[in-house]
Amino acid sequence: MDHDPDRLHVTECLAFIAMLLCCLLTAPGARAASSELNPLGIWATQGDDSHVKIEKCGASLCGTIVWLKDPLGDDGKDAVDSKNPDPGLRTQKLVGLALLTGFEPTDDPTVWKNGRIYNPEDGRTYSCNLTVQNAKTLRVRGYVGFSLLGETQIWNRVR
Repeated sequence: MDHDPDRLHVTECLAFIAMLLCCLLTAPGARAASSELNPLGIWATQGDDSHVKIEKCGASLCGTIVWLKDPLGDDGKDAVDSKNPDPGLRTQKLVGLALLTGFEPTDDPTVWKNGRIYNPEDGRTYSCNLTVQNAKTLRVRGYVGFSLLGETQIWNRVR
């Protein structure tokens, strides 16, 4: 069987161009989907009492309080971390407080584990996992010891 080398070369080039076009056309959608399903951004906590900014801190994620529904304490001054177990930290303002620390990526880009969440309402720190359920919803699971022994909150993306 005789093969025309020029014809094979043209066919291979066309196949390569078609494959390249497919990659270029689908890549922006893939990037958009993955960026929508990451936890970076500002999230309203359950009940919309505060907003938390989640960002990269080295290889892990962390989050700080950036807004409070009630920013003033009973004394009319900025709300402070009055329940902190360390008396030296009880005067630090809640806005700017590190609430989330040490979240590590997993094989699933929507799941971050082995983090810690601080609860200024009781002054305790809990183990925590984050799961991005969709572009607008973050599942926050705080627990003691085992993730079965805990509480889940749903946070909504602000931006």
